[in-house]
Amino acid sequence: MTLTLGEEIMLLSLDDDSGAARERQACQWAVAGAIVLELVLAGRVSVDCGRIAVVDTASTGVWLLDDRLRMIDAWAAGKSKPPKVTEWLTKNHRKVLDATLESLRERGLVSQEQRKVLGLFPVRRFPEADGSVERELRGRLEGLVLRHGEPDDRSAGLIALLHGAKLHRLAFPDLPRKEVSPRMREIAEGRWAGESVSKAIQDMQAAMSAVALVTMRS
Repeated sequence: MTLTLGEEIMLLSLDDDSGAARERQACQWAVAGAIVLELVLAGRVSVDCGRIAVVDTASTGVWLLDDRLRMIDAWAAGKSKPPKVTEWLTKNHRKVLDATLESLRERGLVSQEQRKVLGLFPVRRFPEADGSVERELRGRLEGLVLRHGEPDDRSAGLIALLHGAKLHRLAFPDLPRKEVSPRMREIAEGRWAGESVSKAIQDMQAAMSAVALVTMRS
């Protein structure tokens, strides 16, 4: 099963038993950034010097991506020049988690439960329903970061987003950040892909670093 980058980050964030999202605020930014990067890799969106533009409105065949593509296109249409990626992330990051969670539920990877906090406030939780995809994902990350495997475009993008959003603990909860951060930085800054994709990954990592500062200050 092939997941989007945003779904992969969301899977890493969800606690398998309780279904609660760990590091939720930073995860929102990373998932929003992941969808943009996925659209870049699909040739639907370009990111240049931190600015975003739609270059092809054709369907990707993935509703999670197509919904955001339509939103970006409508939002950017009224601008005099391509808007900044960080502006889109600020606009979209709180909304995108619900859509990503729904996609994971439809794929049968998580279930949905309604609970009440303090017996009063309803909250939704998404405990694991099928852990095989997450296990494969974590194994792939370990191979690239701990055993210095060579990443493909999407894996390099995923690691760059996690590193830029300072979500090292989601991918490697049992290891201190100092043991994984140097290799994740190397992958994020490396030339693993063509020039345009590498530039987009670097721009998205810069955007994640910028919004991570906002997250830490808020």
